[in-house]
Amino acid sequence: MANVQKRPNGKWRARYRDSNGKEHARHFDRKVEAQRWLDEVTTSIVTGQYVDPQSARKPFKEYAEEWRRSQPHRPSTARAVEQHLRCHAYPAWESRTLGGIKPGDVQSWVTSLTSTHKLAASTTRTVFNTVNAVFSAAVRDRMIPLNPCTGVKLPSVPRKQIVPLTVAQVRSLATQIAAPYKGLVYLAASTGLRPGEVFGLQRRHLNLARATLTVDQQVQQTKHGVFVGPPKTDRSYRVVPLPRMATDAVKAHLKSFPAPTQQDWLFTAPEGGPVAYNEFMKRVWRPACRKAGIPDGVGPHALRHHYASLLIKHGESVKTVSERLGHTNAAMTLNIYTHLWPDSEERTRAAVDCAYADRPDEPAQEVA
Repeated sequence: MANVQKRPNGKWRARYRDSNGKEHARHFDRKVEAQRWLDEVTTSIVTGQYVDPQSARKPFKEYAEEWRRSQPHRPSTARAVEQHLRCHAYPAWESRTLGGIKPGDVQSWVTSLTSTHKLAASTTRTVFNTVNAVFSAAVRDRMIPLNPCTGVKLPSVPRKQIVPLTVAQVRSLATQIAAPYKGLVYLAASTGLRPGEVFGLQRRHLNLARATLTVDQQVQQTKHGVFVGPPKTDRSYRVVPLPRMATDAVKAHLKSFPAPTQQDWLFTAPEGGPVAYNEFMKRVWRPACRKAGIPDGVGPHALRHHYASLLIKHGESVKTVSERLGHTNAAMTLNIYTHLWPDSEERTRAAVDCAYADRPDEPAQEVA
């Protein structure tokens, strides 16, 4: 029920009942204003865009915590999201309501993350994405009509050009690293697997007869321990062809460090079980890099970049490289490795010259 009535004091009252039977009312000086407001509310109800005015008064922190606890995040993501909100969002908006945070407030907050709190541009964007997800959920839940994060300008992230390891560096690293992980270096360098995907390999993932490797899990380490979970994205589930170098390295590894059952880990920690990233970096990777003369700061992910650079150098398409790496899409691959693709200036010149080579231009005829 919705109507407009004139009150004894001369004001016009517009009222309606929402889908839950709750009555809402506002008072206006003119009847036309009351009717216009009522028409707008009625339209929003009919189109499914109605938002209860009371919903927007919910505290931002209260809603954000409800949202956070309901998300199916993997442990590492859940930890990052909790930190983003606790360290950067709640100090700014803990006492604010969902509807009380405007686009200008979000813009000022984003700017302060880099100017005041000195966060890197990439970190600022990551924190913003978490807050944007909260407000997007609030819009879907009909808590607020619009997302105040829409249109906010973010700091630009300087693009870092990947400098892949050379073949000589990979060989040197494989020579210097502890014996149980020599095969890991060659396998990662020849398949492009993420470190967690390499650590998550079990005997069942190898098909040496067909020279293929299946990726369907990864090992991650958080403050709560080491756990086995699904790959990073849906596209990360993949079957990767094994070059001869990889199959030879795996066979040599299995000869020295057998994995008798299909459930045995291909590479194990010294105390048994899957390799834990932090301990691997401290005890194995960094000492090997120093011996091999590889600069500090280079991590196991460099072997993935090395693999990508080899595919690009030998003419593989963006699509193929993206599929082998398990990227979400080809655009991501280009964004990371575009500088590694050969320059096409000469090929574009040759393409045009070739098209016109057999039909040279004839001089124009003058009109008398």
